[in-house]
Amino acid sequence: MTAQPFLYVVVCAAGIAGDAHKLITAAQEQGWGVGVVATPQGLGFLDTEAVEAQTGYPIRSAWRRPGDARPLPSADAIAVAPATFNTINKWAAGIADTLALGILCEAYGMDIPTVVLPYVNAAMAAHPAYGRSLEQLRGMGVMIGSYEPHRPKAGGGADRFRWEEALELLEGKFD
Repeated sequence: MTAQPFLYVVVCAAGIAGDAHKLITAAQEQGWGVGVVATPQGLGFLDTEAVEAQTGYPIRSAWRRPGDARPLPSADAIAVAPATFNTINKWAAGIADTLALGILCEAYGMDIPTVVLPYVNAAMAAHPAYGRSLEQLRGMGVMIGSYEPHRPKAGGGADRFRWEEALELLEGKFD
């Protein structure tokens, strides 16, 4: 690539979503341009003003109308972080009922390198659909982070969530 590579950070509604700025900062330090796409519920977990000031782009959460300009450059890579149980299962099933899921489903057909950093609790991760969905995504070439599910009702393992792992998984994809 000759121009600055562009990363979409897809943010889902999880307790740690407000820390997405950590991934944005790390990506920008590595030379990425960054745009954020939030699930409709994930949008409420973000400091919209701060994220838009940091990236220089509006956060996308809804479909644009025909004829509207594209507010973000095309993605060279996508990082879904944090990724919820709901988003992972819908994505693997090919359900594109939100902008974020539409982008993720389309990314497969466009061969865009995609990373997912799941953030789920152990009770949700025990559901058979979750394991099947991760296997489906792996089979599609999606790179999956190493976060181990946290205890239910315990507030999550934010201290163990490695935002930078998204960038580590993408290393070497653009050489």
